[in-house]
Amino acid sequence: MKEKVLKHRKNGAAALAAILALYALAIAVTVFSAVRLEGSGGAFSLILMVIGIAWLAVGWIPLLGLKVLKPQEALVLTLFGKYIGTLKGEGFYFVNPFCTSVNPAARTKLNQSGDVDSGGSKLQIALDKSGVSLEGTNKKISLKIMTLNNSRQKINDCLGNPVEIGIAVMWRVTDTAKAVFHVDNYKEYLSLQCDSALRDIVRLYPYDVAPNVDTTGDGVADEGSLRGSSEIVAARIRDEIQKKVSDAGLEVLEARITYLAYAPEIAAVMLQRQQASAIIDARKMIVDGAVGMVEMALERLNENQVVELDEERKAAMVSNLLVVLCGNHDTQPIVNTGSLY
Repeated sequence: MKEKVLKHRKNGAAALAAILALYALAIAVTVFSAVRLEGSGGAFSLILMVIGIAWLAVGWIPLLGLKVLKPQEALVLTLFGKYIGTLKGEGFYFVNPFCTSVNPAARTKLNQSGDVDSGGSKLQIALDKSGVSLEGTNKKISLKIMTLNNSRQKINDCLGNPVEIGIAVMWRVTDTAKAVFHVDNYKEYLSLQCDSALRDIVRLYPYDVAPNVDTTGDGVADEGSLRGSSEIVAARIRDEIQKKVSDAGLEVLEARITYLAYAPEIAAVMLQRQQASAIIDARKMIVDGAVGMVEMALERLNENQVVELDEERKAAMVSNLLVVLCGNHDTQPIVNTGSLY
């Protein structure tokens, strides 16, 4: 089913004026007929009174055809179960009063920005929670860009480590007919597809960079990770969600990772692992620098012929320098006032 935009003119003000004028005319006719009947009025006066009273009784029905739309809003209309079109664009419209608006997701409250305006009053929320159905529920579909903040999920990464991750998805409705008629509730459908896509992508990546891990699915190992390649991971999540919700008339503009951490049961162990890795890297850098400094000292002493050292003295000098340069604490120097040999 494709969306069909109705080309209605914004004739709601004229229709409202006509309905009110007919109400005024009906009141005048009813009063005039009643006066005539008290006098010498005949059947004609009685017929006018019946017409006036009938209009006063059913004249509110055309008022149901008055529709007001704000910017970036749409209204899907059906007539006796048949889809007749969608109203788009801000304005005051008049349509067939027997048309009904359809929006299965009108009462759905997701954790998203677009539901703030449609939350309703405290009375409306209380009645919704109690299960009481209200005919006046807003059936308009927002065409604005909305943000869906899905709850955090615990997912195992490609190495089997449990990871907690949350995403924010920017989306909007592009085809109102598909959103209303192709799925039962397009908001819940989007939320479920976000959960599914997130699991499909996260399980391909390690939390941190790991060697020999294929994250692209083409059999080639790369250096991608959830922590280090968040932009790439988010883009893949967006593409995966878009493929799943295209049939629902939704467009996913962007997906962002809003929370990423190891699960609490392994967070402490992984922190110790990261600290150990950092200590090893720091020690490696210190040793590399110390060896370079020792080599430079020996070369300078040899070039300038400051002192001639045999192999045993060189070994002692290298040992002392490495202890001084690689130690965790400051060393206490000992001055030799005697002979070197």
